[in-house]
Amino acid sequence: MARHARVKALAGDLSFATSSPFAKLLDGCGQSRSARDARRVHARIIKTRFSAEVFIQNRLIDVYARCGCLDDARRVFDRMPEKNTFTWNAILGGLIRLGSLDEAEKVFGSMLEPDQCSWNSMLSGYAQHERFEEALRCFGKMHKENYVLNEYSFGSALSACAGLADIDLGQQIQALVSKSECLSDVYMGSALIDMYSKCRNVACAQRAFDEMSLRNIVSWNSLITCYEQNGPASEALEVFVSMMDCGFELDEVTLASVVSACASLLALKEGMQIHARVVKCDKFRNDVVLGNALVDMYSKCSRISEARSVFDRMPTRNIVSATSMVSGYAKAASLKAARVMFTRMMEKNVVSWNALIAGYTQNGENEEAFGLFRLLKREAIEPTHYTFGNLLNACANLADLQLGQQAHAHVLKHGFRFQSGEESDIFVGNSLIDMYVKCGAVEDGLWVFKNMLERDKVSWNAIIVGYAQNGYGIEALEIFRKMLASGERPDRVTMIGVLCACSHAGLVEEGRYYFKLMVEEYDLAPLKDHYTCMVDLLGRAGCLNEAQDLIETMPMQADAVVWGSLLAACKVHKDIMLGKYVAEKLLEIDPSNSGPYVLLSNMYAERKKWGEVVRIRKLMRQRGVVKQPGCSWIEIQGQVHVFIVKDKRHPSKGDIYSLLRSLLGQMKRDGYVAITDDYEAHEELSESELMSYEMEMPADAAVC
Repeated sequence: MARHARVKALAGDLSFATSSPFAKLLDGCGQSRSARDARRVHARIIKTRFSAEVFIQNRLIDVYARCGCLDDARRVFDRMPEKNTFTWNAILGGLIRLGSLDEAEKVFGSMLEPDQCSWNSMLSGYAQHERFEEALRCFGKMHKENYVLNEYSFGSALSACAGLADIDLGQQIQALVSKSECLSDVYMGSALIDMYSKCRNVACAQRAFDEMSLRNIVSWNSLITCYEQNGPASEALEVFVSMMDCGFELDEVTLASVVSACASLLALKEGMQIHARVVKCDKFRNDVVLGNALVDMYSKCSRISEARSVFDRMPTRNIVSATSMVSGYAKAASLKAARVMFTRMMEKNVVSWNALIAGYTQNGENEEAFGLFRLLKREAIEPTHYTFGNLLNACANLADLQLGQQAHAHVLKHGFRFQSGEESDIFVGNSLIDMYVKCGAVEDGLWVFKNMLERDKVSWNAIIVGYAQNGYGIEALEIFRKMLASGERPDRVTMIGVLCACSHAGLVEEGRYYFKLMVEEYDLAPLKDHYTCMVDLLGRAGCLNEAQDLIETMPMQADAVVWGSLLAACKVHKDIMLGKYVAEKLLEIDPSNSGPYVLLSNMYAERKKWGEVVRIRKLMRQRGVVKQPGCSWIEIQGQVHVFIVKDKRHPSKGDIYSLLRSLLGQMKRDGYVAITDDYEAHEELSESELMSYEMEMPADAAVC
């Protein structure tokens, strides 16, 4: 009220000797963004001799633009009988500030003599409104016409390079900067760090920072953000410590970036220390971006109660806050709480939907993920590549080819091209390959692979592993050779696929060769999974002693999977002595696992050593080890039918067992003899079929 009264009093005095008091009044209106006061001052100016003065009219255009009154600014501009360069720049700046970039282009094109300020305004406008190519064309014309390039020109051009992630052009502009007076400008150094950060070149960003003779908080924040977004996140914490050592005062941008780095590193202790600093400083407590970062950090560190505590205390929340809580609950497998939080959100975007869909998929609730996707479509939300990535993972988890094909149809309708860029969608193609090979449709997976515009290492790995796991070892190795020919370097996942392919194809020498090549050619130290593949390969080929030697020379402790692979090979090749040794190793690792007991029992049964069979089964009973019954399922007309050993609950059990008896009778007439020395077979034999078997073995051996 006091300000309005002062404006009214001053504006009412028409006896000013110059227009300067009116100019000061207009500056105050612009700072307060008060359109009402600006119009009141304007009304008084009209009654004075200054109404036609170019200087005061220029100030009117500027203040109206600052107050968001573009029509008033344009009206003043259009009525001016005389205009100068400042007039044109004022309306140009106003149009750009209020987002009317196309109209600004027309005004700029009408200028007879645009100056450096005019060019910088257009250049800045293009960059701010993400019309990056036009910004760089504008910069090029400005340079070609020999206008002096200053820190604003270079800053906007570097911002455009950052938006396009065009590091080559960015380095050319840096070369121009190095020849100009702007080289030592702190603003320019920060712009270079940001550009290299957006281009994902951490080394160049660090070099630009190191070469700065003077730094400010923006410079430090830019470098911290660079490491937080591009990695290694641990370096973001190191830079943060150096920043504090240099005595710089932290702001909310600094703290939000450091908290995000803690989230990436799952560095709970450091994150809590930052949180303590936030709590102690009043100006940070209500910052929504910093609050969101803290919620996300606690969620990723599996401290969901702390995340909820921060969320509940935030005076202002936005869609990011709630989405972080949805992700946190999903990560903690609290899907019910995640769904409640999602349902209560007043506003949702596709990121919120993706967070819950991903939560369902990651926790094995694949049907729920599909239900949520259908709801997303009904709500007319446009799905993204992340949506389809999660959806295809759900199809792969279910091994449901029909659903996967429907998801593929949606992918095609949305025009995904499987190529890199600002919004790379290559991983959607990779998810499609993974889905098809897990559903056994390897040819469809190969079709997707061949039709991708671009492929990355994951694409090659998905198709190689897929072919290998589906038993197409020769084909998998052929694809691997094509991968090498394309210049793509294999990683550990690739080599798992290659060794698995050799195992399925029985290529022992090739497997040995590639296992050795991992270390010597590709500098990849074998992990436990690679040793498991080699043991499986050697075991299948009957090289049991070599497999045992490999296990016992592993640089890490062998687990149940590795020993289990060798035990299975011992059964196939009837090596009961080694089998007994391996089974003992397995029981040391996991005494409650029924697998070693069953395999060893079957091996003794094959040798008719019924006493050993009885001993093992009694040992199982004493240790409380129970063999899980065999289970299989089949889908018929959209309905899944599950079958468990000795299960009599199926509604069609009468028809099923009738057909089974008919098949068994026909098999016996054709000369089939039941294999009765196998634990699985013994478990599944009917009582009548067991009678003759039990007459040939000690009574105790029949106890299960």
